[in-house]
Formats: sequence, structure tokens, C-alpha cells
Amino acid sequence: MSQIRPAAEADVPVILDLIRELAVYEKEPDAVKTTEAQLRDALFGASPAVFAHVAEDGGGIQGFALWFRNFSTWEGVHGLYLEDLYVRPEARGTGYGKALLQTLARHAVDNGYARVEWSVLNWNEPSIGFYRSLGARPQDEWSTFRLTGQALQDFGAASPAGARA
Repeated sequence: MSQIRPAAEADVPVILDLIRELAVYEKEPDAVKTTEAQLRDALFGASPAVFAHVAEDGGGIQGFALWFRNFSTWEGVHGLYLEDLYVRPEARGTGYGKALLQTLARHAVDNGYARVEWSVLNWNEPSIGFYRSLGARPQDEWSTFRLTGQALQDFGAASPAGARA
């Protein structure tokens, strides 16, 4: 029997393994720096701001969704941002991905959230096709920007223009 459930603290090692599998799938096998302690604290610490659900069957956890709340200034309510959705290759096509997304959509609806959004790599045609089949549409008029690494360090260390000491 399979189920979708909120992640438990004991699931952290498996979720981290799945994050590493996702990084390999996304052609960034050495990019994951997260430790079990960091993930445990983010999900189950004193003030968790990140949440996860897992897809589980008799063989263990087959996939996960990791998400956090965002906010729409135009709608005036929260939304849900899906950071990661991953299902093990051998479990794909069994409905786990759809069930995980439906669980998040239900959570959003039940809590009055305006949207569920996520990013997908442009080359990931299988996922794009899957998301389109659910009724999701790309936001082609938006581009994602990111400050990271040395650029973030440099920019964050500079005094804001126009700021007074």
C-alpha cells in the first residue's frame, strides 16, 4: 500500500539521499552541500520554514516534495513554492509525483493560498510534459535571477546606495 504523508524527522537521511539523486538527475552531482543536521534543523528545528512530504510504499520512501510558503503582494495571501519534487526512477509512472503535487495543491486550497509554483529546468521535457498534463502553465514572461557565491558576497558586503550611516 502506498501513501503520501508529511515527512518525519526519521526520514531526513532518506530525503537527503533523494536530494542527492535529484542533483545527479539535474546534472549537478557535486552541488549538494546540505548536511543531515542542516536539513533536520530546517524541517524540524525550533522555527521550521521548510516542509516536506514523502511518497512511501512497502519498499520505503519512493519520492518527496520539499516546499515553503511565499507571499503574493497582489493577491494579499500566501502561496506555496515547491523547491524540489523527486520520485525515484524505478517508481516513476506510478502516480507518486501526481499524488505529491495534489497533496500540496490540497494544502494550498485548504489554507487559502493563491498558488503553487515551482521552477523546472528548460531541458527537462519529461517533467515539463507531466506538469502541463496537470494543467500547470509556464510563466514565460518571467526570468529567474540568482545572486550566489562571490557575487552575493560582494554585493551583500557593499553599503546600500543612498543609505545613511
